[in-house]
Amino acid sequence: MSRSGFVHEAEAYALLQRAGLKPPRHALGTEPPAFEPGEPVVAKGLGENVWHKTELGAVHFLPYDRQSLCVEFQDMRSRVEAAGHRWIDGLVCEQIDVVRSPHLPSEAFVSLARGEAGWVLLCGFGGLQADTLAKLAPPLRWPLLFTTPDQALAEFESHLLGRIWLGRERGTKPMANHEALRRFFEALWPLAALAEAAGLTLLELNPVALDRDGTPRPLDAVGSRGVVPAERAAPPAGFLAALRAPRRIALAGVSAKEGSVGRTVLENLSRYPLAPGDLVIIKPGEEVLLGYPCLPDVKGLLANPVDLLLVALPAPIATDLLLQLVAQGGGARCVALIAGGIGDGADETGLGARLTAGLQKARTAGRWTPAVLGPNFLGHWAPGLRLHTSFIPASRLAPPSEANGDLVLLSQSGALLLCLLSRQPGLRFNLAVALGNQMDVALCDVLTALADEPGRGPVACYVEGFGPGQLLVAARAIGRLRAQGRIVLLHRAGRTAAGQAAAASHTGAMASDIALERALLERAGARFADTLAEFEAALTWLSACPQLETGPVAVVTNAGFESVNASDLFGPRLPAAQLEPTAQEALRQLLVRHKLDGLVAPRLPLDLTPMAGLADFIAASALLLSSEAVLVLGLVPFSRQLDTSPAGAAQLLRLLSALRDVHRKPIAVVVDSGPEYDGFRDTFRRAGLPVFQSMEAALQGLRALGVGAASG
Repeated sequence: MSRSGFVHEAEAYALLQRAGLKPPRHALGTEPPAFEPGEPVVAKGLGENVWHKTELGAVHFLPYDRQSLCVEFQDMRSRVEAAGHRWIDGLVCEQIDVVRSPHLPSEAFVSLARGEAGWVLLCGFGGLQADTLAKLAPPLRWPLLFTTPDQALAEFESHLLGRIWLGRERGTKPMANHEALRRFFEALWPLAALAEAAGLTLLELNPVALDRDGTPRPLDAVGSRGVVPAERAAPPAGFLAALRAPRRIALAGVSAKEGSVGRTVLENLSRYPLAPGDLVIIKPGEEVLLGYPCLPDVKGLLANPVDLLLVALPAPIATDLLLQLVAQGGGARCVALIAGGIGDGADETGLGARLTAGLQKARTAGRWTPAVLGPNFLGHWAPGLRLHTSFIPASRLAPPSEANGDLVLLSQSGALLLCLLSRQPGLRFNLAVALGNQMDVALCDVLTALADEPGRGPVACYVEGFGPGQLLVAARAIGRLRAQGRIVLLHRAGRTAAGQAAAASHTGAMASDIALERALLERAGARFADTLAEFEAALTWLSACPQLETGPVAVVTNAGFESVNASDLFGPRLPAAQLEPTAQEALRQLLVRHKLDGLVAPRLPLDLTPMAGLADFIAASALLLSSEAVLVLGLVPFSRQLDTSPAGAAQLLRLLSALRDVHRKPIAVVVDSGPEYDGFRDTFRRAGLPVFQSMEAALQGLRALGVGAASG
């Protein structure tokens, strides 16, 4: 075995053969001859950490002759060692008779790499110009955990290289055997398992060419062994139940001073219904403070533990308190550290390292620890229970609607969550958590806990990065949530180098391969909102329609510009509803009955013009909802035909609600206007309909959710 972990070609070929792939017939220079005299062969010089033999002159095509090969290998050895590499051996390979496209590149590159995303298969153009060709047709990435060989093959056949192999590009003829391609792809999954068993973390096949039978043949292969990081120690199970509905709460760091952090947290907590004595304050020298019982220190929690301990103390004192809790072996299932300066850029004395080491040591030894949220824990909300743990006063941020929803909001930025709750006060959700710096409990842990509990609600996450060992855990949890039929929506901030640097500066988010990260999470079933505007619009849909079904989207409006803009937004991720001939004729007749024929074209998006009134909107909506569709109703409120008075809004709401109940399909209302029509909008919002201020926002939200498109 190589001292550096390098896996040379002969060793790699042995793995390929065991997986059922077909490398060239070969023999090391020190082995008995495996070739006939004069047979065309390729001589290769194997050296430690020599990944590209051609560049060192360590590849030569010649007829097989043992004496000539000995001379050739001596020359190669000199060149390899002169370049600073330890000589391993010479390798003799058969010259495979390959087929190539006369005008287009036709060699492949295949790589199996094990990292934060588990085993990932990379496939694209290979050969000497692989880097240049990758700019023309980027390689395909397949996280093996969430991709099948059939899925990979289908996507490869749509890639430029696959189209060249199959003769689907102009001027090309088929070179590949479809059945041989299928066998090749099916062998790559067991190859990854064999590589893992042998301790490899990387295996590269480059180039892969087609032989005369149309079979992919690896013409070279190398790899490396590496250290696979140990799985991260997850926080104790059950923390989410303690966070979501704590039966007993303690708060450390409260003073009688109005406006202080601890007192504001206490004031927000006071709305949460607890039995007398189940909200306690950790306060030395006090028995009662602000009407609540006090304990001198956390030792008092050992006999009567709490589900949640909120710590609003300076970083050094908070660290000592938590380590004392760990040392005594109990007292709180969850601890939320509100202070910063622990393990971040402001930590100049190693508080974070002390805390992490203390938790890790206890968990490694099998001793009790709490689940720790934060540092910089800004708070969490469970509106249906009136639970609010942030230090933001009600005068600055009104409590969210107590209309209990199914949506779960998780954010790696507390400020983003605050802005979101402020902008959308009517958002119906079940739980919202600002995760802070994730020293212990991370996004992936909350996703895993959500997948462990019964529930059908969607999960929306604002993400700035993943720490070591977190990405694959998150992907597995997302896969389980999707298997339960739950929508998982992500907005990934920090997609640029500058964005990653900014995220790391305030949350400690880790830089990563964003393309690979997204490929993995999309394969697991996550849906992505590319902008914050899309993310917020999608939340409006998920708040009102937690089980939003896919289906073509129909738009009915009384403003031509909305129908035009809607047409611009429709596409593969947002298919427009199409009228079947029968529905087309029914719409034509409807327009005649409502005396709109000649004014309104019987096509979608349906522009009813400002002449449309209540009856016209309802009749058209009923017709469109009878086919598979999500309905978006654009109500530009300036014409007299549309009654926007409280009575008119109430009547329209009753009719729309009846349509929704009969057809059981989502209906959204767009009121594109200024604040003077807020009351009109609020009528529909209070009733639980998704309401938007622009058609663009409504459709962008649907597009982020993949409504109408095939989704995981």
